[in-house]
Amino acid sequence: MASACTNGLDTGFVDLGYMKVAALGVVQGISELLPISSTAHMRIVPALLGWKDPGSAFSAAMQLAALAAVVSYFWGDIRTLAVGSLAAVRRRDFNDWSFRFVFWIGLATIPIGLTGILLSHTLNTCGSPLRSLPVIGISCIVMAALLAIAELYCNHKRTLDHVSLKDAMIVGFAQVGALIPGVSRSGSTLTAALFLDLKREEAARFSFLLGLPAIALAGLKELWELHKAHLDFHGWSVLSVGLLVASISAFAAIWGLLRILERFSAWPFVAYRAFIGVLLLVGFYGGFLI
Repeated sequence: MASACTNGLDTGFVDLGYMKVAALGVVQGISELLPISSTAHMRIVPALLGWKDPGSAFSAAMQLAALAAVVSYFWGDIRTLAVGSLAAVRRRDFNDWSFRFVFWIGLATIPIGLTGILLSHTLNTCGSPLRSLPVIGISCIVMAALLAIAELYCNHKRTLDHVSLKDAMIVGFAQVGALIPGVSRSGSTLTAALFLDLKREEAARFSFLLGLPAIALAGLKELWELHKAHLDFHGWSVLSVGLLVASISAFAAIWGLLRILERFSAWPFVAYRAFIGVLLLVGFYGGFLI
């Protein structure tokens, strides 16, 4: 079912109500931080249940739920980096690893920031062509193939304390792909990190830490857009329910992802992404997903 618009912004979630948005918050929270594409799931689940598309504004605002989960889960790492960086600035020791790592994250965020601004009117408008099922399905399949190649041909031996500016920029440019629905921010950055021969769990950690500024900026920008679109109190309250549920789900998703990568590999996500991509394409061309 088609989504709704508020001053040109895609806000289908408002008409869904609290219970449906809470259910979608679980799906969004889990799929947002796993390399399986939250956008694909936000199209498949409502379509199968006969619900309206919650809209791209919902997915973008849910970045704040992902932010809360990542910050709480990796608080030890974030605190160490922040304290170490500030201490390095006071000492004027700009070769300190914490300072350099934080600086690299800032630089690596520039590509997605600039591209996101340039494409903002295309990404979140009602009826955006980038949210079509064929685009999402093909993106899922392509990313499944790239993740499979990373599993097959990379040795996964490097640790996070050996990354360089070049590594950060490679993952940062890969993050730009997340603007294409179906690619997945977690999927693109995790895949790029695996291609750099990082250990699987270290690649995931690198992916989450490097993505923090982009996640925060995307979520805050969408809240501002909703504010400018004069979303009413009911809309804000529905969104708040989704954010709360998605935050809890996202925290669980991080824990699950790290356990799977530590004990197994990324192959379960390769298979699942390929399945979702094929399902979307078959559903679209077969006429039972629109």
